[in-house]
Amino acid sequence: MSAMAASDEHQPVSRVFTSQGLDLHYLDWGNDGAPLLLLLHGSRDHARSWDWTARALRHQWHVIAPDLRGHGDSDWSGDGAYLTVFHALDIAVLIETLGQRQLCIVGHSFGGGVAIRYAAIFPERVRKLVLVDGLGPSPQVQASWDRQGPVRRTREWIDNRLAVGARAQRRFATLEEAVARKAEANRHLSEEQARHLAVHGVRRHADGFGWKYDPRVFIFAPDDFALDSTAFWRAIAAPVLLCHGTESWSTNAEEDGRAAHFRDRRTVVFENAGHWIHHDRCDAFIAALRDFL
Repeated sequence: MSAMAASDEHQPVSRVFTSQGLDLHYLDWGNDGAPLLLLLHGSRDHARSWDWTARALRHQWHVIAPDLRGHGDSDWSGDGAYLTVFHALDIAVLIETLGQRQLCIVGHSFGGGVAIRYAAIFPERVRKLVLVDGLGPSPQVQASWDRQGPVRRTREWIDNRLAVGARAQRRFATLEEAVARKAEANRHLSEEQARHLAVHGVRRHADGFGWKYDPRVFIFAPDDFALDSTAFWRAIAAPVLLCHGTESWSTNAEEDGRAAHFRDRRTVVFENAGHWIHHDRCDAFIAALRDFL
């Protein structure tokens, strides 16, 4: 049966753990005693983005899907501490909270960057790693940032942070407007997908519906990309599955040379898929996951 059409209405249990003074939310899909599978969403997303994947795998795995700090139903960081290393620290705390020694991790987009940091720092803990368009900026983008230099990029970061603090957060008059915005952002989404992502992605306020994420999460500090990413890639001991969508804004890591930094990797290219492969080609993505994991 298609994962998107599956009749499984099982709902996860919402739980909270504390990391660095923040109450962070995660979804526990049950099946204690099964191997642990951690699903990490991308920037401006939320844990319910993984629902279709979690339902398809929950009988074989103990699936955990957290809301990263500043996202979903997790606390916002008061000082906007959203560097990758802070997220990686949160994930380390979560894994310790769960009491697991080893696990597999799937990370999408920015969540892939968080997964990479954890897998590189704790190579003995990660059995397998799946990166869904999760290697960050292409070599061309990174080179353009390098040409700008740290001074100019830091000034731009400060200007952007000040601008976010000065303007009102976006509001939708109705939930339907939020659903339409989701559909507009990704033409591959079905109406059901767009509605699900919007329903779990907004919070109702006195003046309308607003996205749950902190608007500062998408303003990446230059420091996040000043480190040599390849050092983390080379430190990963686990087998890695690289997933690339042919319609994504990102580039194929096999073609641009980044994949060569991983000791043990496999690449799967998904046709007719953009950045959100787990939504755009759900059944094919889950089949690739099952085969790899």
